[in-house]
Amino acid sequence: MACFIVPLVQAVATTVYRKRHAAQIATPDAPALRHRLPDLEKMLWGGTLMLIVDHVINGELTWRFPFFTALDQVGGGMVMLREMLTVGVPMSLVLTAAWLVWALVRDRKAAIQ
Repeated sequence: MACFIVPLVQAVATTVYRKRHAAQIATPDAPALRHRLPDLEKMLWGGTLMLIVDHVINGELTWRFPFFTALDQVGGGMVMLREMLTVGVPMSLVLTAAWLVWALVRDRKAAIQ
């Protein structure tokens, strides 16, 4: 119910970093993966949006306070925290690892051609 919060925070951090260092990212002598950062950003925002829609459809998120249905119960905050740690963190790590492999392969292909 709250697993999307971790990739959301990562997406916000990636966006802030990219906007603050936009001039450095655009240069040809930028570090290898820095110019692929917008792709990671798109993956994170897209995944977060899809997860939010999924949670709304499944009734885990509502449009009224407290927004998360787990918070209506006693101990619901701990349930949310456990889900963020056991589902959200691994999901973000796997997504970032997939982006890293994709970016390295893409850069290697570009160097060969």
